[in-house]
Amino acid sequence: MTEEERIFAGKLFDARTKELRDIKHKTHELCRKYNLMDEYDKARLPIIKEFIGSIGEKYYFQGPIQFNYGTHTFIGNNFFANFNLMIMDDARIYIGDNVMFGPNVSLMATNHPLIAEERTAMKYEDGHVSVSEYADEIHIGNNVWIASNVVILGGVTIGDGTVIGAGSVVTKDIPAGYVAFGSPCKPKRKITEADSKIDLL
Repeated sequence: MTEEERIFAGKLFDARTKELRDIKHKTHELCRKYNLMDEYDKARLPIIKEFIGSIGEKYYFQGPIQFNYGTHTFIGNNFFANFNLMIMDDARIYIGDNVMFGPNVSLMATNHPLIAEERTAMKYEDGHVSVSEYADEIHIGNNVWIASNVVILGGVTIGDGTVIGAGSVVTKDIPAGYVAFGSPCKPKRKITEADSKIDLL
């Protein structure tokens, strides 16, 4: 079993292996390149497709961006991310169509054991000691808006049409069609026609 396969099997893994460092290094360098480019440079947006697992035809990342693996993230069509997107996609992350991220959104599909000894349990013949990690997937549905300064932890599913309020820390699943906010984030109420702003059009 490769170290990447260990991630997807839900096992403890060693993020410092060359196998995983090589994947991350390519993505980190492409993110750095993206972040240094002018936002009007036509060569900028296509860089995303050089490291992402998959993405729809219409998308925009304001930047700066930072992906950990990139290849573990799968994004639908018509995606928008504002400033300072951080995606720690050790586990796979799935994002639907028509999703909007505000500034400073972090998706954290990675974790460490709580018991200290387990964080250094992966010892190797060469004397190398890993800081053990494990990772759970994140699933974000269609037509979701994640407002500014939100952190979404691994293992979370967010339903279609939901809005996550600014500053939230999402630790548990949020159902479809809700306004949810807080730390920890909780669904507060259903989104209804009373929320319409079409009169401002």
